[in-house]
Amino acid sequence: MKFTVLTIFPELVAAMRAHGILRRAVQRGQIDICAIDIREFAAGRHRVTDDRPYGGGCGMVMKPEPLAAAIRFARGRMPGASVVHLTPQGRPFCQAAAWDLALRGGLILVCGRYEGIDERVCSDFIDEEISIGDYVLTGGELPALVVIDAVARLIPGVLGGESSAVKDSFHESLLEHGHYTRPRVFEGHAVPDVLLSGNHREIEKWRREASLVRTFLKRPDLLMHRALSPAEVEILQKWRSDIEKIIRNQSLHSADSLSGDQQAG
Repeated sequence: MKFTVLTIFPELVAAMRAHGILRRAVQRGQIDICAIDIREFAAGRHRVTDDRPYGGGCGMVMKPEPLAAAIRFARGRMPGASVVHLTPQGRPFCQAAAWDLALRGGLILVCGRYEGIDERVCSDFIDEEISIGDYVLTGGELPALVVIDAVARLIPGVLGGESSAVKDSFHESLLEHGHYTRPRVFEGHAVPDVLLSGNHREIEKWRREASLVRTFLKRPDLLMHRALSPAEVEILQKWRSDIEKIIRNQSLHSADSLSGDQQAG
């Protein structure tokens, strides 16, 4: 899969593709990551890509001419690619969105700067807008790199293990279980015995329950609209039974305590 980033800071993209899993994926030809400098399409000796906004206001706006020319150039090299603008106004980026983008015929990622890009580019040259969160950054480069990292790891072979990506957090609306490595005991905390048992069936069962526990404690909203498996329903029912026992015991303790106070009085 090919990623093309339109930016005025192409060196940021070059740094990302030079390290780790993405570098190896590029070397193996599984993905391609390149940057196009929007300034190369700007007119004049100074290659200016921004100007003051009509109507006044703070900051500058990216000019439409160089950005439109850069998008046209990128589309000429990637005819089947989707043009994505990284902006806080876009649809929220999540794991499901990453899977969706991984099925595209390539991505052209447009990185705005200053107060944003000219609205005419948004309406005529952009296929969709994506936001990585409800906050504002100084530019679209970091969001573009986030999207590349999240999508690239879903491309077959990039992670090495074919099942690695589908076991990540948010797959099937669950957070991933905890992970352990050597040493067996660290500062008094031991690795769960089941992980040392060699019983793969019990290990998988433990991981599923640990995943449910973590999701329930940290992101219960993910469980609200998820279709639970019979095994997961059984786990949740067991928790409910255990919680009800704890509440009943607390009620009994409270009643005994109250009775003792009355007798003492």
